[in-house]
Amino acid sequence: MNLNEYQQEAKRTAYSQNSADAKMVALLGLAGETGELLGEYKKHLRDGDAYRLFPHRVREELGDLLWYIAQVASLFDIPLDQVAEEKLTKTRNRWGLADDNSAAILPAVAPFDATFGESERLPQTIEARMEETWEGGRLKMRMFIGNDQTGDDITDNSYTGDGYRFHDVFHLANAMVLGWSPVMRQLLGCKRKSKPDTDEVEDGGRAKAIEEGISAMVFAYAKDHNFLEGVARVDRDTLLTIKKMTAEFEVGERTPRDWESAILQGFAVWRQMEKNGGGMVLGDFTTRTLSYAPLST
Repeated sequence: MNLNEYQQEAKRTAYSQNSADAKMVALLGLAGETGELLGEYKKHLRDGDAYRLFPHRVREELGDLLWYIAQVASLFDIPLDQVAEEKLTKTRNRWGLADDNSAAILPAVAPFDATFGESERLPQTIEARMEETWEGGRLKMRMFIGNDQTGDDITDNSYTGDGYRFHDVFHLANAMVLGWSPVMRQLLGCKRKSKPDTDEVEDGGRAKAIEEGISAMVFAYAKDHNFLEGVARVDRDTLLTIKKMTAEFEVGERTPRDWESAILQGFAVWRQMEKNGGGMVLGDFTTRTLSYAPLST
């Protein structure tokens, strides 16, 4: 029996479909049966194996819950299989599947710029060197790709040093894990100018400002969480905020799990950069990974 068939059969057994209080009865039924299930588990904790009816009672209470869920869905004209499918999609996008449930393991995805010429594509792999330098009494970071400096010297832009000068690591993480970084497109000279609308919207000033805003927001969040050292998950509200900020752009199709991986991998490299005063950023979009290597001596 599929879920919609069950929903229709359950509806036939409902006793208050036309009552003005039907919705409240169904919702209270859900709450009551949840309490019943918790009560059964309390007995199991208290009595252990002596409570031999526990498996039977759990099945019974789950059946009651399922019946009330079906009634609520019917009363609000929602197909039960739609509820199930949407929930599976939501949890898959957040947590992945059981056999690859790691923020560092992501399925391969097509790049957003696959249909553009090579000069307008983000690189599939990258090696970026970051070095610290003192200039005018201020500590700055310089980034090099190959022998050429990429972008300007960057300070922490703060009254106190906090390592934000290395924040280009986060843009590199976005490029290699998400396949998206308007900031890196600008720095690498691979904006998609052959399509003016794409150049203006996806690679333009607003998109860059949003990426920089996300970088600053996540950095502030990370500051309160030991810069994510030993942290395996990113706060749900932070990820939802990022999704809202990027919903209108191509990167809107990337999942919360994708963003979580970009953030965690980015900060793993950033911590090494800040600790060692620079280093190499090694990125690979094929594997959607970012890693750190020390500067050769």
